[in-house]
Parts: sequence; C-alpha cells; structure tokens
Amino acid sequence: MTRDLSLAFVHPEQRAAATAPEDAPRDRISLRDYVREVEIGAFQEERGVEQRLRFNIVVEVGRAGAPVEDDVDRILSYDTITEAVEFSLSEERLSLLETLAERIAERLLAEPRARRVFVKIEKLDRGPFALGIEIERSRAQAGLIELSERGFARPLVVFLSNAAIADARLPHWLDALEALERPVVLTVGLPETPLPRAGAPMPQRRIDLLALEQNAWLLAARDRRCIVVDSRTEITHAIHEGRIVVWAPSKIVLDAVDGPDVAPRDAAGLAAWFGKLLEAERLLGLGVELPGGDTLALADRLEL
Repeated sequence: MTRDLSLAFVHPEQRAAATAPEDAPRDRISLRDYVREVEIGAFQEERGVEQRLRFNIVVEVGRAGAPVEDDVDRILSYDTITEAVEFSLSEERLSLLETLAERIAERLLAEPRARRVFVKIEKLDRGPFALGIEIERSRAQAGLIELSERGFARPLVVFLSNAAIADARLPHWLDALEALERPVVLTVGLPETPLPRAGAPMPQRRIDLLALEQNAWLLAARDRRCIVVDSRTEITHAIHEGRIVVWAPSKIVLDAVDGPDVAPRDAAGLAAWFGKLLEAERLLGLGVELPGGDTLALADRLEL
C-alpha cells in the first residue's frame, strides 16, 4: 500500500488508481457505502447488540480473455462483492473488523478474474466518528486457491457418554475411529459433579458451556490423540488433516450467527446441532443416544 500520506483517507478507488501497475492496466468494480447492521466486537458491551458497519470495496480485475459482448456471465458481477460480504457475515460472529476484511478479500480473490482487492470497513456507532480498517490484498501475494478446490472430507461427529470417557477400552475405540481414515470430532456431555447455580440465564449458559469444556479436557487427559479445539479454523484444519479432535463449545456457540435452539445442558442436542453446522457425514452416540444419529453400545469392538 502506498506510503503517500495524501492517500491515507481517500476512497479505495482513488488508492487503487494511484497504486496500479503502469504496465498492466486493469478494470475496477466497486461497492460504495454499503451499510449493514451486524453484531460484532471484542468487548462484552458489544455482545447482543447490533451496530452499523459501512463497507467500501474495490476489486481490480484482469481483462477478459474473450469479448464481453454485454454478457453478464463474462464479468465479475457487483453481486459478487455483496455476496462476499454477506457470506463472511453469516459464517460466525466475529470480534475483529480485521478478520472480517480478510475473509471478504480472500473470497473475492478466489474469483478467477480478480487481481487485487481493497476492503475498507467502518464502525459507525462507536461515537461521533467512524472507526475502521482498510486492507489491500492481491492474488499474487496471497497464493490463494479457488474456493471450489477446498474440498474437505465430511467429518464424523461422535458424542461420548461419561461412561465411555472413563472406560478402559477408550483407546481401543479411538483406534477403531482412527482406522476409518476419516476426520473425527468428539463431543462430550456435562460432568457428573454438581454445577454452580447462577440464578440468571446468561451467566448460567456460560457456566454450563465451561462445564462441557472441563469434561472435554478430562477426555484429553485419557488419550494424547484427543486434542481440544475451540475455533472453526482449528476444526477445519483438523478435518483437512483427517485428525481426531475434541470440541470445546463456548466460542463457536457464543459466536454463532444462527445459534443452537437447545441449552448447553442438552449436550446431546448441542452435539447434533454442531454436526449439522459441520455438515457431518455421520453422527454417532457412544453409550448414549444422539438426536438424528446412530447409537453405539459400549462393546469391546465398535461396529462402525
């Protein structure tokens, strides 16, 4: 990005024009002053509250290989930009504008004709001013692949009862899951010890989610393959690598745009919701029933 201070606060279109390579002129499409009300922010006071975000985006595109001939299918459409914004907003609740800008830029650069992207996002309701972030990303710098090429195997989501976690045969069951050569996401229920009573719904929800995570760490202590993860990024990476992980639910549940319609105390229902979120190939309950899934008895050999 240019160091010229005269361009520091101009619209991305002007910055794109000022920094364009002279030997490779490009066309540009832009989105100006696109405003959406979104729940976003790292502070507790920003949770449960929507605030206005303003998007200004410019996409530089390479010249079409064939004449456009007034055919919308041969161009990068304006709708592509708004769809990149909407898709990035719908994935999960985010804390940082920087993360949102990166995801929008990544999605736009996956378009075959896109060469360089400028994304500017501003918060409009944090005071009598606009607070924002602007990034510039290029296809050459990012080395991105097409979204359509990011084919991950669909995982198995396995809900373990407390009896299964404590059972001496657990390593053998994990061996059987590992032998499937499929990514596996393990989920757990509440521990059997009494939980604190908060007397208010939101604090109680947090307490119950933390209790689920405590049980996840108890499972992790039983076998080194049970790695506890809490973010979509870690889970997606594990799915791509075909590994076994244990879901710590707090972050994903609290950040979900369309959250679960079950409380954390319905741990099996929460696991089923998570399986749908991951588009799991199969839901399995080991020693416990899982809504919409198959129930496996605690036998010496798992029939998978």
